[in-house]
Amino acid sequence: QVQLVESGGGSVQPGGSLRLSCAASRSIFSINAMGWYRQAPGKQRELVAVITSGGSINYADSVKGRFTISRDNAKNTVYLQMNSLKPEDTAVYYCNALLIRTVVTDYWGQGTQVTVSS
Repeated sequence: QVQLVESGGGSVQPGGSLRLSCAASRSIFSINAMGWYRQAPGKQRELVAVITSGGSINYADSVKGRFTISRDNAKNTVYLQMNSLKPEDTAVYYCNALLIRTVVTDYWGQGTQVTVSS
């Protein structure tokens, strides 16, 4: 089992930056993949960025060049650095952990609100 605690959300102006943190209750190198998703009102939850235990990274096209996902294994934490924020980035951001053993299990944080407005 994995417990995820998110932090770092807030309200910023367009062009501003935020760094989201996701602290996991176990060593993240034992978790197959961790990532960030977001969901805006009236829209489906969408993938923002994912990093695997092997170091592979994928980003949504809408955030490439602006967002960076990283991890600190010693702190069991995954980060999402968000730069050049746009109003369309406004959403609730959720941390996700994918654990693959005999079965595949997804774990989710409670989400943190990011609001980008002038």
